[in-house]
Formats: sequence, structure tokens, C-alpha cells
Amino acid sequence: MKTLVTGAAGFIGHGLIKSLLLKGDEVIGIDNLNDYYDPTLKQARLKDINDFQTAQKLKNPLRFIRMDIADKDSMSTLFSKEKFDVVINLAAQAGVRFSIENPQAYIDSNLLGFANILEGCRHNEVKHLVYASSSSVYGMNIKQPFNTKDRVDYPISLYAATKKSNELMAHSYSHLYNIPTTGLRFFTVYGPWGRPDMAAYKFVKSILNGTPIDVYNHGDMQRDFTYIDDIVDGIVRVVDTIPQPTENTGTKAQAPYKLFNIGNHNPITLRRFISAIEKACGKKAKENLLPMQAGDAPITYADIDELTQATGFMPKTTIEQGMQTFVDWYQAFYNIGNTNNVGDTWRECINV
Repeated sequence: MKTLVTGAAGFIGHGLIKSLLLKGDEVIGIDNLNDYYDPTLKQARLKDINDFQTAQKLKNPLRFIRMDIADKDSMSTLFSKEKFDVVINLAAQAGVRFSIENPQAYIDSNLLGFANILEGCRHNEVKHLVYASSSSVYGMNIKQPFNTKDRVDYPISLYAATKKSNELMAHSYSHLYNIPTTGLRFFTVYGPWGRPDMAAYKFVKSILNGTPIDVYNHGDMQRDFTYIDDIVDGIVRVVDTIPQPTENTGTKAQAPYKLFNIGNHNPITLRRFISAIEKACGKKAKENLLPMQAGDAPITYADIDELTQATGFMPKTTIEQGMQTFVDWYQAFYNIGNTNNVGDTWRECINV
């Protein structure tokens, strides 16, 4: 298949592209390489993809284009020229806390950008649009585990509101233009090549440096942490599971539209999370206990039964296994200790 992956230099995009290339797909990746976090890490991910496809001697290497999904004209030209079979939209302005201070960035990327993607799919006969939603849409819902049939009408951050909006926009396009769309509500993804603004990355950095970690709600929180390899496996399975109009029941507005939770289905306490990092780092954490942060939820817990039934998806990685792999990657990437492979070259990636 000819596949467009937006957010190609992002955390999930990086892992997904390597999996799609191994399948033999023709992959075009786009990313605006913005500075929400260090763009050099994004460049390093692109270099890692390049090294990977060279080592694998792949016949169809990634074609990367620096592009912003909010650029209407460029996106329209890309879609009309390339005629994609599948579009996987992972591009978005991420981060709950950042949305409190910088709401306009979320309007531009998550709403206007997503509209450009929908229009591209509409006018160019895309066979399946898979897009990233978020567990944040559940907000402060009390019922656990979170189910896609639960009401999600009360977002507690603009980030969550834009993700819920994406789901509504996708449904309208599926209904009006018969575009198969599948939304994936991701639950706290972590692992090698992860985002520096996420807890795993920040905690490992602080623990290794001997500086305190900020522990919100005094540690009384639970998260459904999901390892990157499990997430990538789930996305690949979903791409081949195209929704049919008859699947959307309970309304006369039939559409080839589906929503899935994609998580570990096993929430763990923040205390166990910190303990797993301490064990992997071989150092104890210094903790700065703080109240609940605005926009945060005390627990996330994914009901993944529908995804498992539809695709066979079943996460396999424990938090202890995943954090050990992440810490090993982090130490190699930043040349901590005696490692000497990845970190020697990552700063050379700026010209990728």
C-alpha cells in the first residue's frame, strides 16, 4: 500500500514507519519539525529510520517531506499528487499542560490541520484514515475502565477538546463522503525514542542526574502505561481492519467509522512506575510532592476488548520490562556510563 504518515519524526511515527517499511509499504512521511521539544531529537529519529532501512536493504525507503498539516495548499497538492491508499495521522500539537498556556497552537494543528487531512481524503479516494485521538477525552470520568461508549462531553483541557473534535469531524466525513475512518485513543505511550515532555523521560533524566522529580497529586495517581512496540503493533493491525457502515449502530447516521481504545488494560500506580524507573536506573528518586496539576486526571484505564476482538491486539510488555529498555536506550543515546553507540552520532542528524 501507499501510506502517508503524518508526524513522521514523532515518537509513535518513528516506530510505526519502521514497521510499515518492513511490511513492504511505500511510505511517505511528513513533519513540520517544530520546536515544541528539541528538534534535534526528531532529526535523530529520522536518521535512525534511514539507518534502519539501509541495514535492512529495503527496496522502498521512506520519502520524507518537511511539511505542516496546517498548510492547506501544500497538503492539497500532496494528496492530489500522491493518491494515498491509507493515511495515518499522528501529527498534532501534543501535551495537556502546554495547551493551558498555548491554546492557539492546538487550534492550528489539531483542528485546522486535521480538517486539511479530511479534505485530502475526501477528494482523493483514500481507502482508510487512521488517526490519533487520546485517552484525555475521558476527562474526569468516574466509571472504570474507560469504554468508547462512555460519554466524553466534558474535556478538562483544550488538548482533550481538540481530540474529541477530531472524532466528531471524522464521523461527519465518514457519514457524508463514505470515508472509512478509525480513531485510536492512545493511553500514555512510553519507550525508547519517547517525548522529553513525558513523565518517563523526565523522571529518568532527573533520577540519573540526582535532581528531584515532580510527583503530582502526591503520587496518588494511576496510568495505563503502554509500551511503544505494543502501540505500533496495534496500529498496524487497525490499518488492515477497515470499518463498515453497518458497524455503527444505535443511530440512523450510519458511517464507516470506528473508535478504539489502545492501551495496556492494566493501570499501575505512580509509585510502581517510579519504582520501575529506580530499579532500571540503579538509583533512588528524590521526590518533590505537588498537588494535582490542572488538566490532569487521577486515573486512566483502557477497556480494549473491542480492539482485541476486532484485530487480536494484546499488549505484552510489563512496566518493568519497558522501563528497563527505555533506560538502556536513554543511557546509550546520551552516552551515559560506558555506552558508546547511539549517542556518538545523534547530534550529527541536523541535516537529515
